[in-house]
Amino acid sequence: MQPIRVGVIGYGNSAKTFHLPFINALPMFELVAISSSQSDALNAEYPNVAHYPEAMALIEQSNAELVIITAPNQAHYPLASAAIEKGLHVLLEKPFVIDIKQGQALIEQAKQANVKLSVYHNRRWDGDFLTVKQLIEENKLGKLKVFQSHYDRFRPEVKVRWREDGQPGSGILYDLGSHLIDQALALFGRPLQISADVLAMRDGSPAIDYFHLTLHYADHLVILHSSSLSAGPVLRFRLEGQQGSYVKYGIDPQEDQIKAGIVDTNSTQQAGAETGVLYTAQDETQITNIQGGYHHFYRQLAESLIHDTPLPVSAEQALDTIRVIQLAEQSQIQQQTLDFCD
Repeated sequence: MQPIRVGVIGYGNSAKTFHLPFINALPMFELVAISSSQSDALNAEYPNVAHYPEAMALIEQSNAELVIITAPNQAHYPLASAAIEKGLHVLLEKPFVIDIKQGQALIEQAKQANVKLSVYHNRRWDGDFLTVKQLIEENKLGKLKVFQSHYDRFRPEVKVRWREDGQPGSGILYDLGSHLIDQALALFGRPLQISADVLAMRDGSPAIDYFHLTLHYADHLVILHSSSLSAGPVLRFRLEGQQGSYVKYGIDPQEDQIKAGIVDTNSTQQAGAETGVLYTAQDETQITNIQGGYHHFYRQLAESLIHDTPLPVSAEQALDTIRVIQLAEQSQIQQQTLDFCD
């Protein structure tokens, strides 16, 4: 069977860290095209791959079957729409889109064109998230009452870049928030209500750099939090149930491992000291993380494209993440708790 021909739009951190290493390492894919203005870098690092200075040229002229879009968030909708119109399968870096109507339009367009449309919510395959999921499924905490998920960093200086320029789709709610929201929805489904603080906290920041979301469910709360002014130990998860609590510090190591040249496509790379602690009335137990692996996303994507199995992340699931983001923005504006609805 011939490998799936892939074109990648963009050549920044996202493409270099989260996509190209797996496209290059997995035999079911073949990189055939990249679009970027960084011609010298592409000539040096990918001399045998077709280069295009513009994304639309890659979409219209390359022989790619699957296009991976890692362009700035505002470009997601028009580039994905153009690729679908050409009959290409599309994988979008998160966030899916910056407006619910854009996502609805792409889903319908992909159905009409009979092509696959997915979004790269890779942190469903973080080792600590898989561990939390297993703890919940095995009822290790008893009846869960509070689920906290953090993605904090210490970045007090505002940088001049599109992620922080204050334009629609910029800021950490669309960036880091997409990860936390997707994980919460994967665990618990849609909430009943949402309340949120969504703020620009740093001096001179035009974009959102702090959020604190509460997702209200029938019998528990989900708290999703991110700050750009959090120095020191980084809380990742805190779960509270009627039989105990679980606490985990630190971010999944896969991103750092990939940047160091370690690309694990078989879940053999161990996470080292990645552990959390399960506390009960009787004792405390160190819980070693389940082995994560972002390659699982790409393996499932290949299976879907070849055998028409379910996508690793559906566009409909990714659209619910955008619904939560936009409800959180409205909750901040209205200073109210809002109902979740289509």
